[in-house]
Amino acid sequence: MGWAARFLTAVSFLAAGLLFAPDALRVGGSGAAAAARLVHLLAFATAWGAGLWVTFVGGIVMFKYLPRHQFGSLQGKMFPAYFMLISMCTAISVAAFAYLHPWKTATTIERYQLGFLISALGCNLSNLLVFTPMTVEMMMKRHKMEKDLGIGTEVGYSKNAETAKKSPALAAMNRRFGMIHGLSSLANIMAFGSLAMHSWYLSSKLDL
Repeated sequence: MGWAARFLTAVSFLAAGLLFAPDALRVGGSGAAAAARLVHLLAFATAWGAGLWVTFVGGIVMFKYLPRHQFGSLQGKMFPAYFMLISMCTAISVAAFAYLHPWKTATTIERYQLGFLISALGCNLSNLLVFTPMTVEMMMKRHKMEKDLGIGTEVGYSKNAETAKKSPALAAMNRRFGMIHGLSSLANIMAFGSLAMHSWYLSSKLDL
């Protein structure tokens, strides 16, 4: 199934959902507000779910079972797409939430929630535009150095750590890579944490 067919299928299901919740467009007084709530919820859920999977499941499983250079090359392709996705979703969430709760009339709690969303957006954009490109570039340089040293096809970092003890150049490269990768991971966790704060707000609004 191509991307266009998948998109049309998703839109069809969303439209069909109105048959089972016809009052949704009347809640809050306008169809525009209902649409903004739906867009906000879908964008937030996508960013939250993607962050949960990539940060705590997918990346860990791949690291445990893939050869290290293969894992790194896959991450180098996946992370730009990942941060593009969650940056777009978070930006949409910010716009929809700001539309539903204009700053001048928003309560203190709503302003805090907008702040959490903007914080998540800022962290995601910093990864998309700064940390991820730097991390990928540094990773490729380290891969080349490791190939020259005959390592990188193993699973895990054991051979890298052993070889770095004998190679000052690799040890220095590890430190630089670790610093950039650490900043990227911190920004990712900060974004996920900000979205987690917003999830509590959304859950308080549900009437199940």
